[in-house]
Amino acid sequence: MAINFKGAAATAAIAMGLMFHLLLIYRAGKRRLTTREHRNSPPARAPGRGIIAAIGNTPLIKIESLSKETGCEILAKAEFLNPGGSIKDRIAVKIIQEALNSGDLVEGGVVIEGSAGSTAISLATVAPAFGCKCHVVIPDDAAIEKSQILEALGATVERVRPVSITHKDHFVNVARRRASEANEIARRHQEMEKIGRKNEYPGFCNLQEEKPHPVFPRGCKGGFFADQFENLANFQAHYESTGPEIWEQTGGSLHAFVSAAGTGGTLAGVSRFLQERNHDIKCFLVDPPGSGLYNKVTRGVMYTREEAEGRRLKNPFDTITEGIGINRLTKNFMMATKLDGAFRGTDREAVEMSRYLLRNDGLFLGSSSAMNCVGAVHAARLLGPGHTIVTILCDSGMRHLSKFCSPQYLAEHGLTPRATGLEFLDS
Repeated sequence: MAINFKGAAATAAIAMGLMFHLLLIYRAGKRRLTTREHRNSPPARAPGRGIIAAIGNTPLIKIESLSKETGCEILAKAEFLNPGGSIKDRIAVKIIQEALNSGDLVEGGVVIEGSAGSTAISLATVAPAFGCKCHVVIPDDAAIEKSQILEALGATVERVRPVSITHKDHFVNVARRRASEANEIARRHQEMEKIGRKNEYPGFCNLQEEKPHPVFPRGCKGGFFADQFENLANFQAHYESTGPEIWEQTGGSLHAFVSAAGTGGTLAGVSRFLQERNHDIKCFLVDPPGSGLYNKVTRGVMYTREEAEGRRLKNPFDTITEGIGINRLTKNFMMATKLDGAFRGTDREAVEMSRYLLRNDGLFLGSSSAMNCVGAVHAARLLGPGHTIVTILCDSGMRHLSKFCSPQYLAEHGLTPRATGLEFLDS
């Protein structure tokens, strides 16, 4: 059979031309799609190294129910999708990286922190990626699952009673001492190696036998106190990552940012970045019961009603929310140079909001995330319809099962949720 090579060649040429034309159309359409969807799409992420590369660039999601109810676009940064389950992954990486770079922490050393849970879990998650161990001092009224998670991650956990920050046995002060003790152990071990007494050094040691404390293994290369409240690597992490991501994902089209504060790093870092880009963006604090930050922002005076009336409890944070609220000004919080106001949130509002979002949006949130959404609605009502409000979903409800998400615990505290809509915010 004769083959018409000229016809075949012509057909092939036409087919190649058509494919090329379609490719041009596809690329042009893709460019238009990228431009159109840019504000809702996080930046592309190149393949990275290990768990550290998976931290950040979390989605910015629209909370449909709250947006519909307020007439505003309420967006939330889904930080519970970080590998360690919370926004604290960002600061854990920054703190450890800076400590290693400065020599305050060496590979094989122990990262030590006093934390109510989330920062500790993030440090325990990422420390092994840097070749380090983790020791955590946690108040014993924190949800028990947080200690269980920490131990499962390989951290050593020391639970202490909740007391004022001025007390030497406050969990933060205990953590600071443990870091000093670990460094002293490392120093003595190095001296013993130098004088050839390595084999005489005990496998485990306590520096003060009369007062037992957590043991550090032989060969411990010292401890580093992460100091999340005062370490400005906390603020810097959010100024360098969380803030820029929000700006990028909204295309700069937002009117307000709302967040609670514990260490103050998130509120300060994000607000500072956003307001440097656009000074018209309003930034608000939402504060739980027992915390003095609301009065500091609104009145310029740092006190709580409980302290003013002489009714201070053994734990001044008379709230079921964990990880937010404080009665002192941290270095991180003071980096928030311009806050436009503050909202007071209550335990009932946080509980009701968490159940409302679960029913209407399928969002299973922790106490601080729920409180942030309370603040977002307050901001939306203050500014009026047509505005874009951004807040943070710090973590999920997975580490709040025994308290904030427990029907029995809530019933014991008179907090059983009953609302069907947002009427709990109308009082």
